[in-house]
Amino acid sequence: MSIIPEGLQYTKEHEWVSHSDNLYTMGITDFAQSALGDIVYVQLPKVGQSVVAGTVCGEVESTKSVSELFAPVTGTVTSVNDALANSPEVINSDPYGAGWLAIIEVSAAPSDLLNHTEYATITA
Repeated sequence: MSIIPEGLQYTKEHEWVSHSDNLYTMGITDFAQSALGDIVYVQLPKVGQSVVAGTVCGEVESTKSVSELFAPVTGTVTSVNDALANSPEVINSDPYGAGWLAIIEVSAAPSDLLNHTEYATITA
């Protein structure tokens, strides 16, 4: 059973976001990291890059496969988790904490994110 924290929002592509005002921190869910297996590399979006909700903004490579990262919101990347370059496995051990991926300053409030209960139904 994967961990799905309340208070976060989710995408159907298994990204999570938390936000403070118009800054949204994103990562991949426990469900996603578990399905991927041991993560060995992550390609994050670049700081200053514009991203559009639902489009590819990076990738995660594991011992099993390569999966695309999808932007959960539309806006500009203001920060990325540089620590993942040397320790991508942190995503496996702490996907909702130290394994965060990027912070995006949104240009418009997202409307299609899922709450805890909605996300739980698509991972059941």
